[in-house]
Amino acid sequence: MSVLLLLLLGLLLLLLLRLRSRKRRDGEPPLIKGWIPFVGKALEFGRDAHKFLEEHKKKFGDVFTVQIAGKYMTFIMDPLLYPSITRHGRQLDFHEFSDKVAPDTFGYPPVLGGKFPGMHEQIHRCYKLLQGDGLSALTESMMGNLMLVFRQDHLGERPEEEGGGWRSVSMYEFCNAIMFEATFLTMFGRPASDSRHADMARLRGDFVQFDTMFPLLIAQIPIWLLGRTKAVRDKLIDYFLPHKLSSWSDTSLFIRTRSELLDQYEALKDVDKAAHHLTILWASVGNTVPATFWALYYLLSHPEDLQVVRQELQFVLRLSRVQFSRDRDVRLDRDQLEQLVYLESAINESLRLSSASINIRVAQEDFGLRLDGERSVAKHSQCELTA
Repeated sequence: MSVLLLLLLGLLLLLLLRLRSRKRRDGEPPLIKGWIPFVGKALEFGRDAHKFLEEHKKKFGDVFTVQIAGKYMTFIMDPLLYPSITRHGRQLDFHEFSDKVAPDTFGYPPVLGGKFPGMHEQIHRCYKLLQGDGLSALTESMMGNLMLVFRQDHLGERPEEEGGGWRSVSMYEFCNAIMFEATFLTMFGRPASDSRHADMARLRGDFVQFDTMFPLLIAQIPIWLLGRTKAVRDKLIDYFLPHKLSSWSDTSLFIRTRSELLDQYEALKDVDKAAHHLTILWASVGNTVPATFWALYYLLSHPEDLQVVRQELQFVLRLSRVQFSRDRDVRLDRDQLEQLVYLESAINESLRLSSASINIRVAQEDFGLRLDGERSVAKHSQCELTA
């Protein structure tokens, strides 16, 4: 009898969910709900999000709405339509999203609210250490770490190696390996008894897996739908636990100050502190690595531009009476870097040509979203929009 009652209650619940489920209204994008109430297309999306979106783009076009784990998310797949989203600031709110996105994405408790009074303001004050004299110190440290990694890994100068030799590697992997480790050493420091971390390749591999899913995490797709992403994130967080971080040397003033700040809050667990440090790792390399790759790619694709940049660099070095050679480290300070106008221009143009963005907004009211001169779609309040 009890089993039959449970079945009846379950069927009644499913019926109520069906009756109360949202229906597509005139002018709205195609609505894909799936056959399981509330869950919608969550399972299919979780198996392979990129494949799911591409298949639905082919079937439904550039704009469609999907029910995913109780949320209705409208995807705009055409990057040329992105500016249309930013023009609807009143109807499409970003702050409601941003106030909760970082804690959910990186796995620490929300900073805003009464649990951690003053933390939000103090965290933002720490960013002043990335300016002025603080930035000069980081620049000097970064230059040294770049030379360390480059010489040992690509000029055959590891103590255990005899001589160098040509090797083949993908250009992205080349940029990723150098920039990731040099940035990590600059921000977080090195082991007390060695110049480099022994397990950096594993850490970088875990980070790449996490970063691949990052756009879906900030789109607030539940992490349990994204395969091993939570397990990978937990491994990354474990790397920054306070007892490990405190044993490293040459840690930047910025990270030391943040650590001292986080230690002031007893309600913050060690794993939460580590998750805060993971946000800095992502902020440091998440965009730097692809920016480095694309700048190098476009310069190599245009030898005449590469020659101009190279001549500019040699000119700046000559002004400082520095002789460039394979056997001598090149250290550029902030003043010298600011003189590299052509290099800056090349980097900015590379970013313009290759940058990819994701815009997420929450609809605050029912309204018509004009996409271009010919198309507009109706938007339902409290529906999230991802582009």
